Amino acid sequence: MDFEKTLSSRDMINCVLCSNAPCEYGCPRGLPAAALNSIWFENSRYAAAVLPDVNNCADCPAYCEQHCIKKGQVDIKNIMNRLYNEVKPKLDIPPQTNNDILKTDICGIPLENPFLLSSSVVASTYDMCARAFDTGWAGAAFKTICSFDIHEASPRFSAVKGSKGEIIGFKNIEQLSDHSVAENMEIFRRLKEKYPSKFILASIMGRDEEEWAELAYACQQNGADAVELNFSCPNMADDGLGSDIGQVPELVEKLTRSAKQGCSIPVLAKLTPNVASMLPAAQAAKRGGADGLAAINTIKSITGVNLHTYVAAPSVHGMSAVGGYSGNAVKPIALRFIAELARDKSLSGMHISGMGGIETWKDALEFILLGSTSVQITTAVMQYGYRIIHDLKNGLAYYLTEKGFSSVKQAVGLAADTVSDTTDVLERDTIIFPKFKRDKCIGCGRCEISCSDGGHSAITLNKDRMPVLDGKKCVGCHLCLLVCPEEAIGISKKRITKI
Repeated sequence: MDFEKTLSSRDMINCVLCSNAPCEYGCPRGLPAAALNSIWFENSRYAAAVLPDVNNCADCPAYCEQHCIKKGQVDIKNIMNRLYNEVKPKLDIPPQTNNDILKTDICGIPLENPFLLSSSVVASTYDMCARAFDTGWAGAAFKTICSFDIHEASPRFSAVKGSKGEIIGFKNIEQLSDHSVAENMEIFRRLKEKYPSKFILASIMGRDEEEWAELAYACQQNGADAVELNFSCPNMADDGLGSDIGQVPELVEKLTRSAKQGCSIPVLAKLTPNVASMLPAAQAAKRGGADGLAAINTIKSITGVNLHTYVAAPSVHGMSAVGGYSGNAVKPIALRFIAELARDKSLSGMHISGMGGIETWKDALEFILLGSTSVQITTAVMQYGYRIIHDLKNGLAYYLTEKGFSSVKQAVGLAADTVSDTTDVLERDTIIFPKFKRDKCIGCGRCEISCSDGGHSAITLNKDRMPVLDGKKCVGCHLCLLVCPEEAIGISKKRITKI
């Protein structure tokens, strides 16, 4: 089964992923909503696998579309039929009901699956964490606990959006938990009492060595399974906190040691990406006694400027501030840092909890393949809700089973050694040509334009508006593959040796 050529979010561009979706209640069998969610989150194989064997959608008068809040704009019946006719017949395995394949751990403490909420508003109250745990999340990095007063701005979010209205990049200027330490400790006790098998990762931030130790001790005493040291929040109002610490290895080492002296449970250092390299801070954390690392936190950013008021977003009474950038747009940067940490031999044996732009099981798997044993998610939850855990778990379990893995832990780090910090290791003696798929090409000429104006003028259109490659000019850059809106360009098996 080709993992890249099934239905995707492109096929349901007008669907808005409703809460309590009317299309599902309109369907006599309650089928569409779960399937549409799965397709959006790159999980069409699992969506097809769990469909009934008989395609009742084929002759249905599309009750689902009649109930859709965007009536006439989402071709639900066609999508369901494609699941039956294009995806289901090509499946290699049946749907997986045993999720034991997803079991992993953080520093030896069991996790039912690799997916945790990251430290943020999505894990900031008892009720929110309880709902997430009931939905299937393995644990939560609770919103960072501190001993000082937190006063937030309003508004405090802004976003960069895609063509479908989805959030691509997300900026926040939010700080830490505004509950008292005592209130947060009560939440920990209640969560651990009701959910003893769920993982509580207590994120903390102190102002001095004593506070780091005291907070770590309090979290352990009240049920936390591990402590995460927030050396990376970019939004602190006072100097000397958050990412100010993470940029100074000496402080990372000293404060990690303080936290370790305050508790006996595992300690993870959460590092800032606002550096050229994470290795100095990571190595300092290990010297301080850290058992693991968490990365990345948000990236300092400005998402845009209002062209009428001339104020950057979000505007707080006519002023803004540099804030933390997250969402799918930061995933390439996050993956780079995860690979850097995983490849460093001096950090061998440290747990890596990866985050930064994870929305789908495929995103999560990329972090795992580069060295993360657990992953954390916030922005996708803020956009789509805790419900995404179903497709995260089902998609990953289905993939692992189809690939022959017996445990997700077997996939950890498989791709790490394929990445180099420099390009001098790359083979440069052959050219791999693109291959045009004429049955899919619509003759738009996007490949010709991009190759002419941004490449090497190796593509022209014939009289039928089909692309023709000039092999003498093509350098094998593959820009044409990336710009083709119909994915009608692939990779040729033909390799040309440079002269």
